Amino acid sequence: MKTLLKDLYDCFYTPPEFSEQKQEVEECHQTLIKVLEKPERRLVLRIMDAQSLMAEERSIDSFISGFELAWRLSMELNQFEKERSVSRCTARRSGALSMSGREEAT
Repeated sequence: MKTLLKDLYDCFYTPPEFSEQKQEVEECHQTLIKVLEKPERRLVLRIMDAQSLMAEERSIDSFISGFELAWRLSMELNQFEKERSVSRCTARRSGALSMSGREEAT
């Protein structure tokens, strides 16, 4: 099921651009490249990659949670409509029965 929801996410979700934030990240990255040695640069890149992965997973999880909430609400609304329909039919029948009882009494 999670694979299906992930496919729906990939199909329907369009991530925001974040152009200003991307530019800032790139500028900071270039600054760090100038002042850090190679091992520290690799560490910074690993941190950035891990944060990007976490953000992507959070986005997918949020989409799936929203979809599941919508699905549950839909099921609740359908159940409510069914119950309301049954109660209307019952009320109509009892109203019709009481009216036919009056006609017989007169």
